[in-house]
Parts: sequence; structure tokens; C-alpha cells
Amino acid sequence: MRLFIRLSYDGGPFCGWQTQANAPSVQSEVERALSIAFGEKITVVGAGRTDTGVNAVHFIAHFDLSEFPEETSAHLLRKINAILPPAIVAEAFYRVADNAHARFDAVSRTYRYYVHTAKDPFAHHSCRIWFTPDVAAMNRAALPLLGRHDFSSFEKTGGANKTDICTVSEVEWKALDECHFVFTITADRFLRNMVRATVGTLLEVGRGRRAPEWVAEVLEARDRGQAGQSVIGEALFLEDIRYPYPLITI
Repeated sequence: MRLFIRLSYDGGPFCGWQTQANAPSVQSEVERALSIAFGEKITVVGAGRTDTGVNAVHFIAHFDLSEFPEETSAHLLRKINAILPPAIVAEAFYRVADNAHARFDAVSRTYRYYVHTAKDPFAHHSCRIWFTPDVAAMNRAALPLLGRHDFSSFEKTGGANKTDICTVSEVEWKALDECHFVFTITADRFLRNMVRATVGTLLEVGRGRRAPEWVAEVLEARDRGQAGQSVIGEALFLEDIRYPYPLITI
């Protein structure tokens, strides 16, 4: 039987989602906890591959199980969470079709990036910037990103994607208060480092170094060297993943 598992995690202690040799990863910790809890070797496939330091809220992964134990889901989740490190929490199980795929079936993913402009002792997952960004200008600059485009200008060099085409359905900056701001972007897929490079590029507009029209030129160039610098990963959250079928907890 195939199950989806919903997770949230603080990416700070990990090298990212994907298992790597000689480095702690979210995937390896989840596989270890599930294998102990279910008493069989478990391999998980995540809905995405978040980079070092990047966080996730309601992340989805799938795995196969010979049979679901007679224990309640609540009891199993307590057991799994007792095994997982403090930075990872297992939240729910979903029974899905045997061919359901956490990564390839996802129709959209939403990322949010948080920035702040004043000293804040609680902003551990936000990027400090030293200017007040022009939100209206950044939103004008972001409009050309909507739709289906080649986003290679915002992809970390050396990627091995079959295509650099992504379809962006939402892109917006919002002021949460005088000092805190959030950037939201939703797309069917994302390239490696795409969100962090996009944020860094839009912040160049927000601080007045570039005109809003510059972002369209960067997109058209298909050249990573034309875009702004990538921002830190600790302020980035994968916050929503949507599927074409309902997910029902068990």
C-alpha cells in the first residue's frame, strides 16, 4: 500500500531534503524514523528537494508499506515524532492510490520568503535587509514572471533539468507591518535556487537600484549572470503543495 505523509521541518540543521553522503538530511531522518516505527525498510520520495536551510510547512512525501498496523494513526504519529529530531514533525498520513506520486502528481507549489528591516530578536527565519523596500515597484517588476516562461536566468548554474520552463500563477509582495514583508510565489514547478534568485532580483528593484522593467529583461536574457544575487535560504518556506485529487487522512 502507498501512503502520503505530511511533514513540517526547520531546514536549519540539515543539508536539505535529499539524502547526501556525510551530511544530515530531512529525507534520511524521516526514513530512519519510519523504518523503526513500522519495522521494515522504508524509502520516501518527497514532493520537492528543498536546499540547505530551507524550511517546509505541510511538506508531502510518499512511501510504500506492506500493511498498515492495527495501531491508530495518532499513536503511530506519536511514535514517529518521538524518533524524529526536534526540527521535524510528522503531522498526518493519507491513503492514496498505489501509483500516486508525491512529486510528479503535484500541480502547484507555493513558497514564501520573509524579510525584515529592523532588529528583531524573534526573526530567526527572516532575512534582515537594510532598507525599506518599495513594495509597489517590486510588484510591478514581478508581473512579467506570471505565466509560462523559461526561468533559466533564475536557476543555479549546473542544473540538470530536462526543461527550464515553469508556469507561475501567483507572485506578490506584501507588507505585514512597518518592518516585516513577505514574498509569495506559486508555480507548477521550480528550478534549483529559483525562488531565492527571484527574491534577490526583485529586491534590487525594491531598493531603487533597478527599474521595474529590468526584471522582464532578466527573464528574457536566460542568463543567470543577469539576475540579482540569491538571498539566504533560512528565510524561505515551502508552504503549500496541491494535488489533483483530495487527500483524506487515515
